[in-house]
This record gives sequence, C-alpha cells and structure tokens, in this order.
Amino acid sequence: MSLPWPLPPMTAVTGDLPADGARWALELKWDGVRVLARTSGGAVHAAGRRGTEVTGRYPELSGLADLLAGRDAVLDGEVVAFEDGRPSFGRLQHRMHVERPPARLVRDVPVRYVVFDLLSLDGKALLDRPYTERRAQLADLDLAASGPVEVPPYLDGSDTGQVKELLDFTLEQRLEGLLAKRLDSPYRPGRRVPDWRKVKNFHTREAVVCGWKPGKGRREGGVGSLLLGEYDAAGRLVFLGHVGTGFTDRVLDDLGALLAPLARADSPFAEPLPRELTRDARWVEPRLVGDVAYGALTGEGRLRFPTWRGLRDDKDPREVTHEQS
Repeated sequence: MSLPWPLPPMTAVTGDLPADGARWALELKWDGVRVLARTSGGAVHAAGRRGTEVTGRYPELSGLADLLAGRDAVLDGEVVAFEDGRPSFGRLQHRMHVERPPARLVRDVPVRYVVFDLLSLDGKALLDRPYTERRAQLADLDLAASGPVEVPPYLDGSDTGQVKELLDFTLEQRLEGLLAKRLDSPYRPGRRVPDWRKVKNFHTREAVVCGWKPGKGRREGGVGSLLLGEYDAAGRLVFLGHVGTGFTDRVLDDLGALLAPLARADSPFAEPLPRELTRDARWVEPRLVGDVAYGALTGEGRLRFPTWRGLRDDKDPREVTHEQS
C-alpha cells in the first residue's frame, strides 16, 4: 500500500528520560528542520512539517535517487547545517528560507540530511511496524555510503553507563538533547505521542511574532525587539514575553521587511497589556513563528532571558500553544 503524499510527521512530547530504559532507543536531537523525503521513479520530492514542498531549497537531497538505486521509499529525517562540528540552527537560517539557493550559498552553507526513520519501501507501508524493524530496514539501505546523507545509529537505553556517556556528551558539545523512542512504537503520522519523548538540555520553544518595538542607538528606526505570544486552550492569543537579544543586523533588516506588510492598527492579544510593554509598540498580524531559547518561565508563564534563534516557516502559528511546548 503506497502512502499519501505529503505525509505529516509523527512528533514527540517533552519529558524526562524513561526509567524503563530497556524498552527505549535513544537518538541525538538534531537542531534543524524536519523534512520527509520520497523517492519514486528516480525522482526525489521533499516536504516540510506542514506539507510545504522544499525540494528546491535543499538540492543536496537529490543524491537520494542515486543512493537508493531506483527504489521507492519514504524517509523521515532532519535537514541540518553544521558549524564547528555541531548542529547550528542559526547557520541553517541562511538556507531554510531560500527557494532556489545559488551554487555559492550551497557551497558556503552545506546541509546534511540526517535520516532516522523509514516509512515505506517499494510500495509497502511500514507505519504499523515497530521502530526496531523500521530502523533495521533503514540500516540495510546503506544510505550513508556517500553524499550529504547520514543515518546515525541509535543507543539501546538499557545500558545505563552508555546512556550517561551520551548525556554527558550532549552537554559538553552544547547539543539540544536526546530523543527517546519506544522500541515497539509504530509510526503515527501527524500525531504527538508519548511513545517519543524530547529530553532537552536547555529550553527552546516556538513563539508567535505579534509585534515589535523600535530600536535605539544603532538600531534606531528599525526593529529593536519582538513581542511574542502563544495560543491558550480557548484559542486566544496571550502574551509570552519579548525578546531583544540574539539578532544580527542582517536578521533585524530581514525581519523588518517581513513585518512591514503584516502591520495592523491594534494589538492581536486577547487581553490588554501593561502600558510599559505597549509604549511605541508596532502590531502585526500573527503569521510568523520564531524559535527562542530561554532560561525559565515566570509564574505568569512568561519567558525569562529569551534569546532569538530564528524564524520557522515549518510551523503553523495555531500550533504554538502552552500545551504544545
């Protein structure tokens, strides 16, 4: 049975490392963008988390056609840009919004496709097969033989010594954390399930851009900080905090160009904000989603010490909820 295309990916909940490690596999959490790839008849198609066609953004994926030697497959993985040997979401920003990157950009900011699941092979859907069986068939494909594709191994969570070494490694390398996946878990497209858990070393989350405040000094006349929000259980947009660090001058210029056509006269938030937060604020339609790192949440549910990491066009603003984070 062939799978529909595009297929929404299965996603993980945020949680702790499982106590019953023998039932789980551990993978590194790659700080990139989720991409499903399909090879059929020698052609390669790639789709982002929301089903957006991204084949043209990442010409490196075309190598899958040769690696799979004419076989039809649907793969799940992450497109990652590396810097000093570590995944860099900031560096990936240079590529993830460019539909047809010039050869120079592809050369200067190469990406790799880190594949961690196999959903279909030669017309046979594997969604109901356990994680271990899907991973075994993925390993048999030998995709990492050449080109910008890799299939990193997973760690059996039953070896507590190796688990500690892996956790220490992610902390030393300032990696985002781990993904724990039940060995017997099937693949459930479009669902966020506890069979997969994100175990994070530091806090990151998505936030909806709802407005901005002008900068001062060298930022005068442009964007100085962003006002962020999320949707509550009733579907109302609530204030999450504001972020004014983590930007380069180029990022601020690009944000200004994106926000200008989204301008609106009034605040999109459901409740009025204190005057000190809204003074000089410029409001926008809540259509852009950004990624931020932060220290903690206050008692009011607002971000403490947030730092901007970049835009995410693979996320729908309505997905940005407190429950989702």
